[in-house]
Amino acid sequence: TLAAGTCEVVTLDRDSSQPRRTIARQTARCACRKGQIAGTTRARPACVDVGIVWTRQWCEMSPCLDDEGCGLLVNQSGWTCTQPGGRVKTTTLTDSPHKSTGV
Repeated sequence: TLAAGTCEVVTLDRDSSQPRRTIARQTARCACRKGQIAGTTRARPACVDVGIVWTRQWCEMSPCLDDEGCGLLVNQSGWTCTQPGGRVKTTTLTDSPHKSTGV
């Protein structure tokens, strides 16, 4: 049983078959408090304010690491994290981006 307000990674699948590109798919399970939903904070699953998901303002949940810059994708389907050296990590969401259990 998860403690209220916490998340755990359930599955992690990495595909490095394409040159210079790694595709990672992650599923997390969260036990979020009322008014929260599963999201991402500092590149890890976390419970975030549900308003962030409703408005699709993903950078407000601080999804990138501290030294990375966050940018919204044009269609708000996800975000990018740009590292100081210029490397970019792009995160896009599937149709059911976050499943959470209310606590």
